[in-house]
Amino acid sequence: MDLTTLRKKAREELKGFCRVCPVCDGRVCAGEAPGMGGMGTGSSFMANLSALASWRLNMRTLHDVKAADTRLTLFGRELSMPVLAAPMTGVLYNMGGKLSEEAFIRMIIDGAAAAGTIGMCGDGADPAMYGSGVEAIKAQGGCGIPIVKPRAQEAVKEMLGKADAAGAAAVGVDVDGAGLLVMALKGQPVSPKSFAELAELVAVTSLPFIVKGVMTSDEAVIACDAGAAAIVVSNHGGRVLDHAPGAAEVLPEIAAAVEGRCVILADGGVRTGADVLKCLALGADAVLVGRPLVVGAFGGGAEGVAFLLQKLKAELTAAMLLTGTASVRAVSPRILRPAR
Repeated sequence: MDLTTLRKKAREELKGFCRVCPVCDGRVCAGEAPGMGGMGTGSSFMANLSALASWRLNMRTLHDVKAADTRLTLFGRELSMPVLAAPMTGVLYNMGGKLSEEAFIRMIIDGAAAAGTIGMCGDGADPAMYGSGVEAIKAQGGCGIPIVKPRAQEAVKEMLGKADAAGAAAVGVDVDGAGLLVMALKGQPVSPKSFAELAELVAVTSLPFIVKGVMTSDEAVIACDAGAAAIVVSNHGGRVLDHAPGAAEVLPEIAAAVEGRCVILADGGVRTGADVLKCLALGADAVLVGRPLVVGAFGGGAEGVAFLLQKLKAELTAAMLLTGTASVRAVSPRILRPAR
């Protein structure tokens, strides 16, 4: 498999929904939500990439680091890299429907597992979307993480129970999904969660609980106080609130506020291994990657997903060696400098 062939096929399969641009930055697809673009002007999508671009890596080659260790343990599982597949649904209305929901999420979960890491499955306007993801995770021996939309409490509890039964590595709620336009269009009620509601959900599952969609330091503390094992710093790929900051823009202040109380994942605009390393230096323990893996799935199935994840790992390894970083478990902010 090669990148050119993969991208060419994906462009054909996603025609009318994703152009598979040379740089996936949200400029061409601004406002295309449903679709692959960002909400409104697309500025929140674009902010994810510009926030990462605002940092440079200090190149260092006079050091003792001869090999870079990209492994880490997350939610009790050893991963080959600090990169997870983000939860994605809505193949029909976001990606054109050339793949079924079931086929797509199996490619994501299986491809991530083949690359030695974990894929997440999402929830959507059709509740069957979540079910297909949970089944894909169950088929992989629990190697995956289901993420539920912020529905009514009892509905969320029922879906958390399905994740438990599937033996998933963890489970979570993407609270930023409260603003998803497509959920409203399809008559699926979602809303923000209070501290009491969040704590109630954390308490009903035995799995590590993830709160996805945290973009301020005070809400990071709220999530930790409610018992979350992890947070995801994310603006939902720029798909819910126009003019929001990029994830990497707020990541350092959130990491400082949490002070090691929970795992920190970052989601938004990660396109290269260098981007992964930047996020780790800014305070993340690992990152999520979304849209690029859509290209992987449509261009090469599970193998395409694994191919792109392995590419990120190789780029990360190179960036670590050239910044004197021995392990992803200890990345110094000294490797960064502001772009001017």
